[in-house]
Amino acid sequence: MIVDTKTDPTLGFTSQDHETAFDSLPVEGELPRWLTGSLVRTGPAKFEVGDRPVRHWFDGLAMLHRYTFGDGEVSYGSRFLRSRAFRAAQEKGELRYQEFATDPCRSLFARASTLFRPALTDNGVVNVSRVGDEFIAMTETPLPVVFDPRTLEAAGVAYEPPGVLTTAHPHHDPVRRELVNFAAQLGPRSQYRFYAQRSRTEQRRLAKATVREPAYVHSFGMTERYLILAEGPFVVNPLKLALSGRPYIENYRWEPERGARFLVFERDGGALRGEYRTDAFFTFHHVNACERDGELVVDLCAYDDPSIIDALYLDRLRTGNDIPKARLRRFRLDLDGGRVNGEELADTDLELPRIDYRRRNGRSYRYVYGLAAHEEFVGRVVKVDVERGEHVGWSQDGCWAGEPVFVPEPGRDEEDAGVLLSVVLDAGRGESFLLVLDAKTLEERARARVPHRVPFSFHGQFFGGELPS
Repeated sequence: MIVDTKTDPTLGFTSQDHETAFDSLPVEGELPRWLTGSLVRTGPAKFEVGDRPVRHWFDGLAMLHRYTFGDGEVSYGSRFLRSRAFRAAQEKGELRYQEFATDPCRSLFARASTLFRPALTDNGVVNVSRVGDEFIAMTETPLPVVFDPRTLEAAGVAYEPPGVLTTAHPHHDPVRRELVNFAAQLGPRSQYRFYAQRSRTEQRRLAKATVREPAYVHSFGMTERYLILAEGPFVVNPLKLALSGRPYIENYRWEPERGARFLVFERDGGALRGEYRTDAFFTFHHVNACERDGELVVDLCAYDDPSIIDALYLDRLRTGNDIPKARLRRFRLDLDGGRVNGEELADTDLELPRIDYRRRNGRSYRYVYGLAAHEEFVGRVVKVDVERGEHVGWSQDGCWAGEPVFVPEPGRDEEDAGVLLSVVLDAGRGESFLLVLDAKTLEERARARVPHRVPFSFHGQFFGGELPS
């Protein structure tokens, strides 16, 4: 494939085969002296296994990236996540585990023999987090992989959540020091399950509900008292999923006549507080949720339908097809009356949303940061004031930004006092750089260039202070 590196973002969807380490990256501008810690990200970096390409952006083999800050400097290192799926791909030269939209070739007997116990991947390509003192890389199957945050060396599966599907967007409960997540158990009587994980061995169930045809769930909302599942009508028959022979996501059906519903569970005791119905929509990412005057306020990035999934197949991304845009929508759930009112919060599209998570998650907030359309792809950093409906942005011709991670400035109380960290592809130079923006104004403060390109990734987290040895 010939790539026009001057204008074409598809350079971000080509494999990065080598691992690198740099003690110090060249910095343009000035990094804040208070910025101390590491931005750790995961994402797909290898899009072929043997002579077979993977089909979807979500299917590439995961690579971890670490940017470590201190004394106004930044170092960088990258390493493939040596998961079970990665090792099998390297040793056998072929996929051995089912990915999101790429399935290994298996006989009907092999599929039937793993009915409801599929050969799940541990390719932690979506997000990273922390459980107790351990760092984990996650995807949408329940096999989070522990890794060393300094060397990025993998150390096996951390624990097994109570289901065969889960999310890579858990919530942190700083009071109980737990990681709260959702899982779906598939079978003759499928269930939605919420659970909390404190360490490898400490797990407790929070809530559950029986469901006949589970919906695709990528994230969920949480407040101080409630767990919120936004269930769109993109559903699967568990038996057909096990026996169809099609890749995982291609078994889901869009049935808009069902509408969408919010299932709200009490965090203490797990009781179903209520079921709240509205018109059909599809979502990947929740932004935030809070309780206000007898209502539950739920903000998320909403699509009219799940066509975004098809748009992210690699053959479409590499040919520059249009990508559906998500809108920042607020749903207000009348907890006692059952009504749901929805509205758009700003005149811009928005995806990969981030907030001042430690101080605002589950509470009222004002600012959300994310990505919006830029040229023929997405890659413009935007900041939305959800109270005023106003937004500002940062973009540069021929450059495509990734998810902006907010890092608060110590000692300051303003919600937007801090910086945004975003990995940007500079297609004209065939390289990437780490962009540091002032979170209040979106003015550039610094950029640190990596002497090669970094493939587009999904999510990362900033871990402040010194990493454990």
